[in-house]
Amino acid sequence: MQQPVSFSHEAASADQSDRAAVTRKTPAYADRWWFTEDGLRLYARDYAASAGRVRLPVVCLHGVTRNSADFEEVAPYISRLDRRVIVPDLRGRGLSEYDANPSNYHLWTYAKDVLSLCDALGIGRAIFVGSSMGGLVAMVLSTLRPNLVVSAVLNDVGPVLSPKGLARLNAFAAMKPVAFRNWHDASVFVAEQNKLTFPNYTQAEWLRLARRAFIKGKDGMLRLAYDSRITETFRSLTTASANHDLDPCYASLAQDRKILLVRGALSDVLDASAVKAMAVQARHFTRVDIDYVGHAPQLTEPQAFTAVCDFMESQG
Repeated sequence: MQQPVSFSHEAASADQSDRAAVTRKTPAYADRWWFTEDGLRLYARDYAASAGRVRLPVVCLHGVTRNSADFEEVAPYISRLDRRVIVPDLRGRGLSEYDANPSNYHLWTYAKDVLSLCDALGIGRAIFVGSSMGGLVAMVLSTLRPNLVVSAVLNDVGPVLSPKGLARLNAFAAMKPVAFRNWHDASVFVAEQNKLTFPNYTQAEWLRLARRAFIKGKDGMLRLAYDSRITETFRSLTTASANHDLDPCYASLAQDRKILLVRGALSDVLDASAVKAMAVQARHFTRVDIDYVGHAPQLTEPQAFTAVCDFMESQG
């Protein structure tokens, strides 16, 4: 039986609380839960705006194998700009429920889930920040409910994906699930997978990324915090089909909206030619390239931090 869309403030369960303890030292956000149209129970972080002006809220959307922890540094500084910040774990990630049908793991389902979250929260208009796949979800949202998306920060993603980058992401998606007994080993794995993206990272930074990417199970083992089946649909995606589907979605997003594109200078996912085409389509387009970073920037880099803050301050 389909469950109605609902929203609650429940605390995390025992096996979920380890993740919350790892990713935050103080209750900077409230735990939120809601049901999707097809009955999945999903999770989101809710960062309250600092005292001051009542401004448009911000919704942050993570990448394909990531989760809400990716914004644990970004969301607080946006909230200090008098904005409420909502950061969901998309279905199959983080603390959100896994889908029994892996064919539901695709952009249009994720977008509908975000719509149900916004409905539950009473959010009719918002600024969207989308990292990698999250940016693609923002594009789809602009077609499903144009009035919801006021403006967007796209983090190293566009409607045309580089064949080289897509092949690398497909290879990662095809990996067998991994498990580690300690955070050191998990951080070594994360470093090996991301050394080309963040060539100047220290061991402490790799550990921080590992704590965002992994979750401890009831057996004490650390596993990547997503349903391994989320990549089944993604692995069948070709460059041609992806670009065909996404170009009209970007055209919708770019129409009369302000767009900030944050691009890793070393990105293998977003080619310079694709960026130029994006700029031509958008009336209000700003771009910043982040030095010594590939796909995708953390948005905490000084160049990204300044660009995102300036972008937020330019909005209502």
